[in-house]
Amino acid sequence: MYYPSESPKERVLIIGASLQRGPRPVDEHLDDPLDELRRLAETAGAEVAGEAWQRLRRIDPATYIGRGKVEEIARLADECSVGSLLFDVDLSPAQSRSIQQTTKKHVVDRSGLIMDIFSRSARTSESRTQVELAQLQYMLPRLSGMWEHFSRHAGGIGLRGPGETQLETDRRLVRKRIAKLTVDLDKIRKQDAVRRRRRSRLFRVALVGYTNAGKSTLMNALTHAKVPVADRLFETLDSTVRRLYLHTGHTVLLSDTVGFIRNLPPHLIASFQSTLAEVREADYLLHVVDISHSHARDHIRAVNEVLEDMEIGDIPRMLVLNKADRLSDMELFESIACEHPDSLGLSAQKGMGIPKLLQHISDHFFKPDAHRESITDSGLET
Repeated sequence: MYYPSESPKERVLIIGASLQRGPRPVDEHLDDPLDELRRLAETAGAEVAGEAWQRLRRIDPATYIGRGKVEEIARLADECSVGSLLFDVDLSPAQSRSIQQTTKKHVVDRSGLIMDIFSRSARTSESRTQVELAQLQYMLPRLSGMWEHFSRHAGGIGLRGPGETQLETDRRLVRKRIAKLTVDLDKIRKQDAVRRRRRSRLFRVALVGYTNAGKSTLMNALTHAKVPVADRLFETLDSTVRRLYLHTGHTVLLSDTVGFIRNLPPHLIASFQSTLAEVREADYLLHVVDISHSHARDHIRAVNEVLEDMEIGDIPRMLVLNKADRLSDMELFESIACEHPDSLGLSAQKGMGIPKLLQHISDHFFKPDAHRESITDSGLET
């Protein structure tokens, strides 16, 4: 894992790569393909001292970016006096070790960096359990490189070196911890399932969107939930569920949960199943996008892909174009609004468009196929 010091900030070098050929080039179409990695590094508390980019004809199985590029990065890292290298791709354990051996720098790939940020943002017992499980599953295949300086060829009983013995011990302890966390998460999921069954007659609306799109701000504007808000990636990890009172006198449940991002680590998706269940079991989704962001269209695409991966792409949804008060590119707004004619522009922070959104939820709620009842039983947990 990546643990930059609080003061002074650890200096890092960020590295991205894209394939010249292939069905899906990595961010080659973006004006600044390293912008998101830069934001992730800053969220983790690091100072970006330099950056590098490599276009690849193919992925090198040993180093991902090629031996020559690794040597070039080693020289750049020394010139910039950095302690860590942050990659915007997922590296295999062997690739990480190879790069680290050549550069003599700590190597963190995209999944490792995101999980580190999640560990910093986890506030409740549930989210801490989910993050720790994901970290250990990520760490387990990477343990073998930690004891190489003690390694010795195994030739039978009594000939195994201390490195191999320690590695086996570490693996056993990690697997034991993973088993315990898995049991703990199973208990949490069962408890959450009971709570959801108790409110199963309620019409449920879930906020989804790219991280830092303003979902928590919108949650607060609609329900006065007082969810913590900050201009940082992954500020919210835990589910928040509140009653939303409509002008018709009816009540629905509104939930806010973890924001999405492109290439979300699979270990995190698997570990956060109990949290994401609020999205899976929703009757309606409000897909919140930061329309003032230059990459808004890419964020929309990334969220839709995550929803499809979760096999919930068929849940009815509406696109909410948040932060419309910050717009500098009306052409982008009009283009996206044209592509999504049922979308709604608003500013959750300033309250602009909130009445229209409430009216839209009410209209959808009273559709014939929206068959769930709305009840206001104060005994229900939210």
